[in-house]
Amino acid sequence: MHEFSFRNNEFYCEDIKIADIAARVGTPFYLYSYKTLIDHYKKLKTAFQPIKPLISFSMKSNSNLAVIRALVKNGAGLDVVSGGELYRARLAGVNPKKVVYAGVGKRSDEIKDAIEFGILFFNTESEDELEEIQSIAGKLNRKVNVAIRINPDVIPKTHHYIATGKGESKFGLDFDTAHKIFNMRWKYPNLNINGVHVHIGSQILDAKPFEDAIEKVLEFLKARKIDVEYFNIGGGLGIIYSIENPQTAKSFAQKVIPLLKKSRLKIILEPGRFVSGNSGVLVTRVIYTKRTPRKKFVIMDSGMSDLIRPSLYEAYHKIVPVKVAENSSETCEKVDIVGPICESGDFLGKDRLLPQVFKNDLLAVMGAGAYGFTMASNYNARPRPAEVMVINKDFYVIRKHETYRDLVRGETIPKVLK
Repeated sequence: MHEFSFRNNEFYCEDIKIADIAARVGTPFYLYSYKTLIDHYKKLKTAFQPIKPLISFSMKSNSNLAVIRALVKNGAGLDVVSGGELYRARLAGVNPKKVVYAGVGKRSDEIKDAIEFGILFFNTESEDELEEIQSIAGKLNRKVNVAIRINPDVIPKTHHYIATGKGESKFGLDFDTAHKIFNMRWKYPNLNINGVHVHIGSQILDAKPFEDAIEKVLEFLKARKIDVEYFNIGGGLGIIYSIENPQTAKSFAQKVIPLLKKSRLKIILEPGRFVSGNSGVLVTRVIYTKRTPRKKFVIMDSGMSDLIRPSLYEAYHKIVPVKVAENSSETCEKVDIVGPICESGDFLGKDRLLPQVFKNDLLAVMGAGAYGFTMASNYNARPRPAEVMVINKDFYVIRKHETYRDLVRGETIPKVLK
């Protein structure tokens, strides 16, 4: 689970009162539990120990330097999808031979940087991309490992925006195109096309779609007599946000390890949300309350610019008070918890039963460690929030609050407008 809990009506992260952190740091801020982060990584590592896979954490879920350094220090690799993520990965001290690089639109400069860094693999998604990697690798006189991302046309039960293994998706290649590429490996003398990659989506709660995708890919390799060394099965394991009942690392491993063992391939996993999701919360402060004939609104100092998942995916995040008054259950009422952004879609939670809250009270939005800060923006010219991590009974600001000066960094007014 996670290391966020109530003690005597006060909400704690590990052994520290969240209210004490808020008093020192100011709101809003993301708060991460180091112990939760590492525990979830180790659950996967333990569950898959029989096949000893490379576990490369998906940085798109959380790319803070302290977060990825914590995982790297505990043996993780990293899954990157951009030059910026690769830059962060290097600053975090990752072993390049534990880095896999995905994404449908890698630029030539990003490819060059990754080759020079010496990453383990590119997960390639098109013939054009293969030709580009070949061209750059040839100029650098390097031999580069490549895995072909296959779209297995498997549709998991998840939000359609984060289902990536459907036939109509922009991700991956169909089986026939993949077969053609494997048959024409000679065309790419600087590429070692020795892997397959599949990633069917995110927040997937049961093993069946993974099993279907893995079986499809392995059957493809067998039927077409394709010889590879690596099989990257991606990520996408779901977590508890509310009433979900997701598979555990152990139950997932028990379902897929028998399939993977028979393949005799080296296995790579790319977990993101499973590791970081429940390791973080968003701490936000009540600015105002407002009652209309139809609704009561609790207006926070944080909204969709900080956490866009509720607006973008209609995602549910549990929201709890950081301090609960005695007999608070007697004063609970249904409210919409909204932000300060000038959009009707700016909300953190709708129709939530909360104890009565007042100006300056603190709320914690749970399950915000994945796709929280990484998807934050400066919309409405709002500085992005701080990030904080609790480690060994102390807390550290691992990213400062942005300032107004940060908002205009790099901008200039041309002389003609002065």
